[in-house]
Amino acid sequence: MASGTGSDAAYDLVVVGGNTGGLSVAVAAQSGGLGRVRILEPSSAVAYTDLIGEHQLDVGFGETVERIDVAGDALEITTSKGVYAARACVVAHRTNVGNSVWTPPIDASLSERVMVDRFTGQLVDQDILVVGSTDHAVELTAKAALAGARVVLAAGGMTPKRLSPIGQTVLRRLERERQATILFRSLPNRITEDDGLPLACFGDRRTPDLEFDRVIFASGRTPVTPDDVGLTEAAAASGRVWMLGLPASDEEGAPLLTAASVMPELARLFPTLKVDTAEEDGDGRGFDAVIEELRKEHYNATITYFEPTHSDLWVLGVRPDHGDVHHLPGQYASLGLGYWEKRIDDAEDPQLDDRWDKLVRRSYSISHRIFDEHGYLAQERDTTELEFYIVLVPPTPDNIPGLTPRLALKKPGDRIYLGPKVAGRYTLGPVTDPKGTVIFFATGTGEAPHNAMVVELLRKGHTGPIVSAVTVRNLADLGYMDKNRELESRYPNFHYLPLPTREPGIPKRYIQDLITDDVFPKEFGVKLDPATTHVFMCGNPAMIGLPTEDEETGELTYPKPTGVVEILSERGFTLDHRKTKGNLHYEEYW
Repeated sequence: MASGTGSDAAYDLVVVGGNTGGLSVAVAAQSGGLGRVRILEPSSAVAYTDLIGEHQLDVGFGETVERIDVAGDALEITTSKGVYAARACVVAHRTNVGNSVWTPPIDASLSERVMVDRFTGQLVDQDILVVGSTDHAVELTAKAALAGARVVLAAGGMTPKRLSPIGQTVLRRLERERQATILFRSLPNRITEDDGLPLACFGDRRTPDLEFDRVIFASGRTPVTPDDVGLTEAAAASGRVWMLGLPASDEEGAPLLTAASVMPELARLFPTLKVDTAEEDGDGRGFDAVIEELRKEHYNATITYFEPTHSDLWVLGVRPDHGDVHHLPGQYASLGLGYWEKRIDDAEDPQLDDRWDKLVRRSYSISHRIFDEHGYLAQERDTTELEFYIVLVPPTPDNIPGLTPRLALKKPGDRIYLGPKVAGRYTLGPVTDPKGTVIFFATGTGEAPHNAMVVELLRKGHTGPIVSAVTVRNLADLGYMDKNRELESRYPNFHYLPLPTREPGIPKRYIQDLITDDVFPKEFGVKLDPATTHVFMCGNPAMIGLPTEDEETGELTYPKPTGVVEILSERGFTLDHRKTKGNLHYEEYW
């Protein structure tokens, strides 16, 4: 054990707790020039064991702090294994509440597959959902990814800037290397069971209900108190003991002390300590070197082609650096660009000063090449790149879009972020009869997933009627019209029906009109029989018209104006919704 007093103290700094916060302080202190730093970890492992060797950290495992006092000019830290003398001490340890006390803040019953703070069994090739927005949640996510699991972190409410520096670094690496999907805005509102597996129900239109092998909640671990470590009044008054997670001072409303905010405090005690003040000195916006470093850190894919239909509508291909992009027709993936990228318009992003070094992300349905380079029907889906069909979203007083105004300035070869998880239940799974009727309704770029679905049906030899109808403002807004017309000439069972609503000389028709005016049997000889027909709808929620259900009575209320769901429900069709299997399938775009 170590002992000593004053400037001869055995350690410059003792860090209590090898969690993310404690490791962040220890690494920053050593990198800043402190040569004598020791971590005291009460358990048998730190949050990220690889950092021990990488930074040559001095760690004492299995040491519980019993008392922190003053002895001469030094702090005296008594543990279950001995006594340390140090010039400063940072207490980062937190109490792990665990299954026995802490309960999830949502409707979820704990079980062998729904747990708190821990994993059981093999994780290789398992689908794992981690729920939480703290450093602890990032630790659990990294642990599952390292064990070979496919991980989703539901981190609704997370502010990455508030994570410890190492937590931020790990989170960015998980995203960059496509080891985890981070849902920054989404949290499940309940966990149910579907065929023995946990089903996370998110209750919003951004995130579909997703099934997992296990769900792990990151508990609300709390910082230890001065009494928990035996902090004496003399040690507290010395100004050389800091406790992460507690208020930085006795002033009312004082911010909580974090791994980042404690470093300037240490610098005042150790004048030679070098502290990274980049955040305090300014964000460096506009410097090419800083922006290039951010791109290297965040981007993990390359734009392989960028084909404008017109200035505001594009087809683009994206190839990831790592892993394949196997998917089912109709599924979606997320794209992202940094707020540091230039916009094509003059709009100003809200709170840009706080977000300029972060990514803006959005999920997009995956489209598909209809013909290959030789003019034949595209065959098996490419597993090396994805195609997207995207329209520029203009700013309005109520909405400043962040992604498409930046994407508009990109070109082949430019870098981009591609989310690691291809997901979605809007697929052709329900279509099992090759002679059945399949109808696709879309608005604007909502026809993107339908391109993939149509190609898949024709490639497999579907002989039943296939109709794809899409509403746009003008014919120029149809990026795939020529290719769909070519499909019509080759496959007599396929019909493409564009519906421009503002094209001079063409009467305005909406998708709902096709049904009420019986256009399908009159023009194509196609009967909308609920016994043999599946209808897929993608795009504007007003076109789809999903009803709301009264939780007590079960009564359905349909929106106005009338959407497709209400019209076809009156004709015997059933909405495919959660556990209710039907023949009306939908994917809303906002």
